[in-house]
Amino acid sequence: MKSVFKYLLIVSVVMGATACQQRELNTRVSNTTGWNYFDRKTTNFEANEGVGNVNPPGMVPIQGGVMTLGPKDEFLTTSINNESRQITVSSFYMDKYEVTNLNWNEYLHWLEIVFGDIAPELVDKARPDHTVWREDMAYNDPYEDNYFQHPAFSFYPIVGVSWDQAMAYCQWRTDRVNEMALINCGAMEIPDFPGLLQEFEEDEVEEWQQEHPGYELVAAERPVEDGEEGETETYYRLSFEYIRDKFVFNTEKYLLDDTYQPAFGRHPKQDLFHGIERKVTVADGVFVTGYRLPLEAEWEFAAYAPVAGEDGLTIEGKVYPWSGYHPRDMSKKNLGQMQANFIRGRGDMMGVSGALNDRYVITNPVDAFEPNDFGLYNMAGNVNEWVLDVYRETTFQEFTEYNSFRGNIFSHEVLDEDGRYQIDSTGCVKITWGKEEDKRDVLDGDFASLIDTDYPLDSVGMANLAPDYQYKPDPTDILAPKITKTSRVYKGGSWADRIFWLNPSTRRYLDQDKSSSKIGFRCAMSTLGDQIPGTPVAR
Repeated sequence: MKSVFKYLLIVSVVMGATACQQRELNTRVSNTTGWNYFDRKTTNFEANEGVGNVNPPGMVPIQGGVMTLGPKDEFLTTSINNESRQITVSSFYMDKYEVTNLNWNEYLHWLEIVFGDIAPELVDKARPDHTVWREDMAYNDPYEDNYFQHPAFSFYPIVGVSWDQAMAYCQWRTDRVNEMALINCGAMEIPDFPGLLQEFEEDEVEEWQQEHPGYELVAAERPVEDGEEGETETYYRLSFEYIRDKFVFNTEKYLLDDTYQPAFGRHPKQDLFHGIERKVTVADGVFVTGYRLPLEAEWEFAAYAPVAGEDGLTIEGKVYPWSGYHPRDMSKKNLGQMQANFIRGRGDMMGVSGALNDRYVITNPVDAFEPNDFGLYNMAGNVNEWVLDVYRETTFQEFTEYNSFRGNIFSHEVLDEDGRYQIDSTGCVKITWGKEEDKRDVLDGDFASLIDTDYPLDSVGMANLAPDYQYKPDPTDILAPKITKTSRVYKGGSWADRIFWLNPSTRRYLDQDKSSSKIGFRCAMSTLGDQIPGTPVAR
């Protein structure tokens, strides 16, 4: 065993030496000053290398490249809102599966544990809208009552969540993954979740508040044990502000605010120059870059999966995420099986009973059907998916040649009078932006979205003009744009859509605070430094 270890050690040293010989640049000695890095006798400058990308859990690495986005066929009866254009997409990560009800319930559970007693409105804000299942002429009561929480639907995609809610989930997921990374590397202790319910007697309040300046315990009432009905007693518990500031980990708050110290944390990494403990920084390479919704260009690129084979050729002109024009699988292995969940024709949601039935009248589990060539499941059908972009019909006319995106807001952090970063209600660093930093309307070629309808409506006068008319006329019905800065793109087609919408180039929009039983989402993440070397073909 020792000889094997010795052999591996020798091999690793030789390989390391070879690697050093291949590249002149290194992180031992400065190539510009000649000073040594990591030298305790000098300034002890830390020069890190190769810590750009942390493989995020549940995601597939997707190598970027050039691709022609837009329709691969002509549809003369549809609006032209995504003409063909060639762009380059950087490498990125994308969830293998759509976010599930189980994933969302994990999110809600965390919110309930942390904020349930002290700020229940934050929990309610994250709840999916179960009423999206209501239809005037359909019996959907079982879905409305059970879809979000019954274990039978655990691995089905979450629906009834808005774009805003999906973005909040991305932030929460980023913070939980980075928090676990700090715990695993010993930079932070596991949060004391039971401690959130800690109760204090009145004689303990003053001492606690002296130990925690700037915070107060709050009074609460509870029934007296073995007391008379309605009899209560007062006790004290942690305040919302203390839980938000000291208990809730937020990545930006941890990195930006030097005064931030979680109630349960510690910083074991030593700053040898100053002789103090320091926080883990981005340069230490333990943080993920952040979960988010995919760009529309990324989503379409990932759906088509333009992977070149060993012969250097890739399939051009795909209509769907799978090869060919057929909704059924043409391979010998799965001949005749449907390749996605959608409406096959009028009144046909799942096929004939028996061998031709796909078993899903509404959504399907997120791992059902075959993945595309990137290994991503349900990039067509099942549920539409939110993407990051603001919708404009003329998106194909105004775009950059790489990482095309509409929706930038160049925000900045809000500081208090002492120069410290302010924290919002969810424990994140508060941000703001000015009018000139809002780029959602930049190069907006869509006339309807530019009409100004911000004027007072004389509804009384309009009604007097037509007193016997059944409906009060509203001039904004005609002039008000249906497309705004908050109109967000969704793509992919759903269980309730015809096959036309399964083409990845098709695009629709909905306001970012609205939700539907037909829209879910999956997360994406940017890469840093070198591009992903290659994406394996799933099949």
